Amino acid sequence: MPFLQTRAIGILFMSLLMFLYALPARAAEYPTKPINVTIPFPAGGAVDLASRSLMNDVKKDLGQPVICENKAGGGGTVGPSLLLTKAPDGYNIGILTASPTIAWHMKKINFNPASDVTPVIRLYGFLSGIVVRADSQWKSLPELIQYAKQNPQKVSYGSPGVGTPTHLGMEELAMIAGIQLVHVPYKGGAEDIPALLGGHVDLLSEASGWAPMVDAGKFRLLATYGTKRSTRYPQVPTVKELGYEMVVDAAAGIIGPKGLPKAIVKKLHDAFHKAMDDPEFQSTLKKFDMPALYLSSEGYEEYIRQDSERIRKIISRLGLDKK
Repeated sequence: MPFLQTRAIGILFMSLLMFLYALPARAAEYPTKPINVTIPFPAGGAVDLASRSLMNDVKKDLGQPVICENKAGGGGTVGPSLLLTKAPDGYNIGILTASPTIAWHMKKINFNPASDVTPVIRLYGFLSGIVVRADSQWKSLPELIQYAKQNPQKVSYGSPGVGTPTHLGMEELAMIAGIQLVHVPYKGGAEDIPALLGGHVDLLSEASGWAPMVDAGKFRLLATYGTKRSTRYPQVPTVKELGYEMVVDAAAGIIGPKGLPKAIVKKLHDAFHKAMDDPEFQSTLKKFDMPALYLSSEGYEEYIRQDSERIRKIISRLGLDKK
């Protein structure tokens, strides 16, 4: 082999070794500059405020500024799609909710949260449930389901829109219980709560915007969708404990671009996990009826996969996967 060719190969080999040895060092030094956090919803909302309330403690732990950037749009899908174009170096991370997983299965986005992100930590979920008017004939979820079995497509329910977590949750319950309901989609709580109040639908499957009406005695909360009972309504059973094997928590967590080094993932995970105990964060969660739902990086990755498969089945059954 000619000398120059051999020398070139040697230089290339040494450069590769130096690069590989440098990777752990870079991870050990991380972070050395500000970290950007993409929040996929507008400023001032529950996701924004809950996420921002963590950052002071995270900043202290990591020793660098943590800068929140609101990238709203697409029902929570624009932020992650922008984030995933960034380098996997730990300086661009963001919030992931259930919306991108639903959008992926409805063929509305070009990235799959179950395979195209690096999960860091699961943080919190959202209180949602099934409510009827206070004068409804149904005093419990089993009563409602029994009536629906005897009267197919005679019970209507409102939701904040087609393909939202609570729409899919109600359809999943209908699948498990063997009932047929009539879905009436609205454009969020500003429409569906007045619709129930005015008697235009029989019930709502919705996030906790209905709470003031429940507290005022105008609505009755039949069941919640979470893993365990709500601290705000401890007397109300979950759908799962009533015998229907399902949970809809629409959990949110921190992710990074695909390929984020494990050492950096661990540093971020540990900082956010510690910050979850911060009183300000806990107070914000309580204010918005958002349960803390911690999962490790590995646990969060598995959760995303399992939730994606659950969502895929419902969307396929409803025919919402046809572009």
